[in-house]
This record gives sequence, C-alpha cells and structure tokens, in this order.
Amino acid sequence: MSRLLALLCALLPAACTQHHPPAPSPHYVLGAPYQAGGVWRYPQASYDAVETGLATVYQGAHPPLTADGEAFDQTALAVAHPTLQLPAIARLTDLDTGRQVMVRINDRGPATPHRLIEVTSRTAQLLGFPPNGLARVRLHVLPAESHAAADALPGAPSLEVATAPRTGVAEQQLAAPAGAGRASALPATPVSQLAPAVVLPAAPPMRLPETATQTTPEPGSLWVQVGSFLGYRYAAIQRVRLAALHPQIVTGETAGQQEFRVRLGPFATIPEADTALDQALAAGVPDARIVVESDAE
Repeated sequence: MSRLLALLCALLPAACTQHHPPAPSPHYVLGAPYQAGGVWRYPQASYDAVETGLATVYQGAHPPLTADGEAFDQTALAVAHPTLQLPAIARLTDLDTGRQVMVRINDRGPATPHRLIEVTSRTAQLLGFPPNGLARVRLHVLPAESHAAADALPGAPSLEVATAPRTGVAEQQLAAPAGAGRASALPATPVSQLAPAVVLPAAPPMRLPETATQTTPEPGSLWVQVGSFLGYRYAAIQRVRLAALHPQIVTGETAGQQEFRVRLGPFATIPEADTALDQALAAGVPDARIVVESDAE
C-alpha cells in the first residue's frame, strides 16, 4: 500500500500536496475606491455612523481571511460593510424583531448595492432573521470601541503632532540675585491629590460575546434615498432631475443638523425597493441606497 501511495504521488504530485490556509494577520484597512456590482465604492472612516438598510447572510464559499486579515468564521458575530474602516465595532439591530447584538465589522461586502451589510450565519440566528436571509436593520458604529479596536492593530492611523522648530538659544551663567538663599525642595504632593490618569478603553476581543438584547421592534417602510442635502434648493433640483421616478423630499436630522432627503417610496416589499434602486442607478445616481424609515417617525 505504501509503495502504491508513493507511485501515485510520483505520478500526481498535486494530489499529494498539502495546502495550508494563510495565517491570520489582522491589520487596519481603509483602502482605495473600488467597483462592486457596477457601482463605485469610496471607503471612508466614520466612528459614529448610523445607517439603516437591508442585511443579507454570507452565502457560498469565502476566502479563509477577511479583508482586514482576520480568520473568516461563520460562527462569529461579524459583518461586512462596503466602505467603513476595518475593523470597527457596531451595535446591530434587527428592526423587525427588536434584537440587538454587538458585531465586529471586519470585511468588505456585499457585492451588490442593494444590501447594506453581509452578516455571518450566527449573527443572523441570534437576531432572528427570516428564512429568506434578508432583514431590515440599523447599524450604529460605536466610537470608543471602534477606536480601541482599530488602534490595537498595525496600520492604524496615528495622530501626528508637529513640534515647534528648534532655534539657537544663547546661554549665560548669571550670578544669584542679592538675598537669594539655597533652593529648597518643594513639598511632595500626596498621591491621592494627583489628577487621575487617563484610562484608554481596552481593545474589544476579536470574537465578541454572544449577548443579544431584546428591545422594542421598530418595523419600518422601505425607501430609496437618492440624495441628502443641507439646503432645500439642492434637494428640489434633485427632485426635478428625477421627476420621472416621482421622488419626494422629507426632512431629517443628523448630528443636530437639518437635512433634506430626496427619496423614492415607500415600498411594501423588498423586490419593489430593489426595482426602484435599479431605476435610480440607471438614472445616474451612483450613491442611491435602500433605507428603512421607522413607521413611528
């Protein structure tokens, strides 16, 4: 038997070659613009983003590593996002079930502009996704946790501090002024009176705990957002430009600042929203996206 195995390896060396998956090498990633699903994506760091949309579950084969070099694991609470910095930590809420979990954003995706994020099968299970694997979600990036996660890895951007230019300084020994005595040591300050040290948050673990929180469900309607503007005039221009799609202007607020959002909808089903998004993309709105507006708002 051993001779037969040796003969097979001699005739078919590829069949006897052991393929080892690449070793994980977690690192910070932002990346250059790229194209996916016919739409250009422009990665941009945001440590307090709040987004709504449709989530889908990872399907099919996946490379052994995520986009930031971590081991891909369907049993971890992890998410793929098209443009956010990697890694980031976020609170993910299923708006229909009201369940929330903490997730680690460590991968690029989805490949289609019709979906906001891709989630692992374990994340979908804890949130209570429906059988079709599509759910209306809110993704809320957590600033302190995301900074800690990014800063713990190689490649993370660091704050550069510019030092004052060094200039020549003339030195001269001066005699002590009249009446000056020997310098006396300053009294020691008790430790209890010192200012407390700044404690930086610890980096979240690569594998987040499986803690699901039940909140009040916020089922919402599906819309296609085709623009968000600080001035009503620009929103009105966009509405006129896309008049054939019958958009409307709704007001909203982000970080205390009023916005005028141009949207199509609302749509009762996901296929209807997908069709409207295709129409917006074909009309020349590359950043059009599906959003979920709570019916209570």
